[in-house]
Amino acid sequence: MFQQMINWRTGLAAIAILIVSGTIFYSQYLARKIASQERLKVEQWVEASKSLLDPGITDTRLPSKIMFDNTDIPIIETNEKDSITNFVNLDSAKVLTDTNYLQRKLADLKSINSTPVIYTDPADSTKINRYYYGHTRLLNEVQIYPLIQLLIVGLFIAVTLLALRSSYRSVQNQVWAGMAKETAHQLGTPVSSLEGWVEMLKENPENKKIAHELEKDVNRLRLVSDRFGKIGSTPQLEEMDLVKQISSMMDYIKKRAPGKIRFSMNTNGASVIIAKISAPLFDWVIENLLKNALDAMEGKGSIHVDIQSAKEEIIIDVVDTGKGISKQHINTVFKPGFTTKKRGWGLGLSLSRRIVEQYHKGNIFVKHSEIGKGTTFRIVLKK
Repeated sequence: MFQQMINWRTGLAAIAILIVSGTIFYSQYLARKIASQERLKVEQWVEASKSLLDPGITDTRLPSKIMFDNTDIPIIETNEKDSITNFVNLDSAKVLTDTNYLQRKLADLKSINSTPVIYTDPADSTKINRYYYGHTRLLNEVQIYPLIQLLIVGLFIAVTLLALRSSYRSVQNQVWAGMAKETAHQLGTPVSSLEGWVEMLKENPENKKIAHELEKDVNRLRLVSDRFGKIGSTPQLEEMDLVKQISSMMDYIKKRAPGKIRFSMNTNGASVIIAKISAPLFDWVIENLLKNALDAMEGKGSIHVDIQSAKEEIIIDVVDTGKGISKQHINTVFKPGFTTKKRGWGLGLSLSRRIVEQYHKGNIFVKHSEIGKGTTFRIVLKK
């Protein structure tokens, strides 16, 4: 699915480039063609206007038609000193009320077409008129069309990529939930069988110690099975004491940690901190963070958990003195498959984020990390 998504992205990008490139080239071709036609119209307009001033021409119908047909090309006529002598297709009201309007429009037309149409009086070569002109509305639309199409193509690609991403995540969620439930189902039968064997061992007083240890491991397997069974379905949140929950999980990890690892917890003076959680799933999150901290310290160091009850939220910081996380990896530690360890599938932190954000409507992130000094993971739960 991931490779297919990459192929879709590449294909969409190539199609977009072809569409935009073709549109730009064709729009430029049309713009040049319209611009040449506009100049031709201006030249005809100049000739027509001069013809109307020639007393030798008796039939003025054609020059008059050419003059009056020009309703969309703004033109400003200047003399040999570049002083304005005439204009057409400009706002007459602004000409009367704004003394600088014509000069501003002249500057605009010069910037649009720096080469004006020039007319030299046949009777007096010193009399020269320059005709500066602007673009028609059609040419302006043709020039802006590629930008509009680029925006539309960009939106199309963005919507398509979002749809593909949503589809990919939906399939991923279904696969994860299905694998988790199947795992819980497969564990159910052997765990039930082991529970029966433990009960049989308890009947013999000589096996009491062994049965007690086996019972703890079987209960642990039952807890793991229960956790997997809750993935993909909405868990029941209950008011629980976070201090008790986290302390219990720390004691469990501490018994399995090397002797040189120091564990500590600070509740900031609170003996009980109540929050609505799914105990099996939340314990899983704390267990993942503590195990990651143990792996990061490689046999020695300290793990500290700080729990703070604020006005509207509960903040839990898990701090270790391990090897830390590089800056380029901080944004990818919660992605499925990311791991720096030789063993494991890199799913622990990804599942932790899913549990905290989707099931508990909270937030989990790397608050701080420094290579060689350690990492702080923060969990924020709403009260």
